[in-house]
Amino acid sequence: MSVVPPPLHDRLLRAAATLTDRDVETLFDAEPHRADQFRCCADGLVLDFAKHRLDDATRQTLLELAEARNLVESFSALISGEEVNTSERRAALHTLLRGTGSEVQPELSALVGDTVSRMADLVAAVHAGDACGFDGQPFTDVVNLGIGGSDLGPRLVCEALGYSGAPLRAHFVANIDPHDLDSTLEGLNPARTLFVICSKSFTTEETLSNTIRARAWLIAGGATSETLGNHLIAVTTQVARAGEWNVWPERCFPIWDWVGGRYSLWSAIGISIPLTLGWSAFSRLLEGARYMDEHTAEAPPADNLPMMMALLELWQTHYLKTDTHAVLPYAQRLARLPDFLQQLTMESNGKSVTPEGLPLPHHTAPVLWGSAGTIGQHSYYQLLHQGTRSFTADIILPLSSGEGDPDARRALAGHALAQSRALMVGRSTDDARRLGAQRGFSAEASRQFELPGNHSHSLITMSSVSPECLGGLIAAFEHKTFFLGVLLGINSFDQWGVELGKEIAAEMQVLLRGDAVSVNTDPATLNAVRAWRDANPEP
Repeated sequence: MSVVPPPLHDRLLRAAATLTDRDVETLFDAEPHRADQFRCCADGLVLDFAKHRLDDATRQTLLELAEARNLVESFSALISGEEVNTSERRAALHTLLRGTGSEVQPELSALVGDTVSRMADLVAAVHAGDACGFDGQPFTDVVNLGIGGSDLGPRLVCEALGYSGAPLRAHFVANIDPHDLDSTLEGLNPARTLFVICSKSFTTEETLSNTIRARAWLIAGGATSETLGNHLIAVTTQVARAGEWNVWPERCFPIWDWVGGRYSLWSAIGISIPLTLGWSAFSRLLEGARYMDEHTAEAPPADNLPMMMALLELWQTHYLKTDTHAVLPYAQRLARLPDFLQQLTMESNGKSVTPEGLPLPHHTAPVLWGSAGTIGQHSYYQLLHQGTRSFTADIILPLSSGEGDPDARRALAGHALAQSRALMVGRSTDDARRLGAQRGFSAEASRQFELPGNHSHSLITMSSVSPECLGGLIAAFEHKTFFLGVLLGINSFDQWGVELGKEIAAEMQVLLRGDAVSVNTDPATLNAVRAWRDANPEP
């Protein structure tokens, strides 16, 4: 049974039958005010969804659905600290990290404030050279050791907002493959390199493997057991365990169980951001996210940017049957955004049962992917324009970059707008025949030049890639993900599917070491184990 109430579900099914083959371009003629009405604005961000296969009557039905599924009340429950993560019986209070809801969570807010103060003090000491390396030299580089949410968010922000002359150079290592760390450390000076170890449990295999090797690199470069702590910061709940790894207690920062990894860049997990960019940039990032929280809490559904994003995704995936969602940022600074959103979207809403354990009768999150424009135009856009797969997209365009050649910036904007129009209008049969005739093709063969168009997509503009706009953009996608989970009837804050691979990986380690114990596995896996052991003989 659909999570959409039957009367609304039936109306949406009928609308989908009508709109599936409707040319979006004709909707502009039928609804003269469409370009002005099919948009939401929030603090430098604009969501333009006028090019979706969606008419005004269907938009009104989706807004009724928002009311029926209590999206406004659900968001209030989120920011007030109710137990929205039902399987783990805890709140999801990442919004508190930027000050939202502090008045209703004074004790937790005080903990956050204390942590932020300690972070600011350490950042100031590093930048002033008071906190320095083992030989007294100031730090020039910071290496973040984490994975998943402990890596993707800070990496996105540092790359998006980084600038020449920033206080420190940022580097990120996530893969357990030793090449990741080795290639990162090549050319760095151990005496001037600071490491941030991000692991809530201080047991994350990838992070601790890289930490072991990072400590060995520091010692080989001249650090001692007494001075190793100069170079280490930990974000963890396990202060005592971190101390066993030479991390000083005052260099340990908490990450609370009410902060999920993919929502944690606003916490001490994001300390690489102010270390790299300065405290002001981090504060402005939090401020932008807080503004989006306020917009989401106060704006009515018709004007609510994240809420409308979620409603559009439900409409597209459930009723127009799209399977994938492409995120196409036309800004090299935002090249990491699709990677970040993959985890946020698919780890949050990649579920198959309800919180009560009942099988879902529908798909949940679409597969999310993408890359920076215009690079994708010379790669997979061919499939978008002429392939048979159904998809939706977000084209993201900063209006002002304030840097670089103005002609190149104009060309970049031109490509973004051109692709948006091309996805909508395509190339008609008549135009394809004219093009084919010019090249000597028959009318039938000229069909290869047709582009169907009519691909629903949003154009998201941001005034600039500033800390405030970036914070708001990330928060908008966070809230969209939450709203979609509410609409789908699932818990967006657990990720039990991640755990199984970790459990089996421990068994594989036993087999790869050749330990004489019984591990239940399949013959094909055993063949791969033997091949790996043959290629990596014991010394």
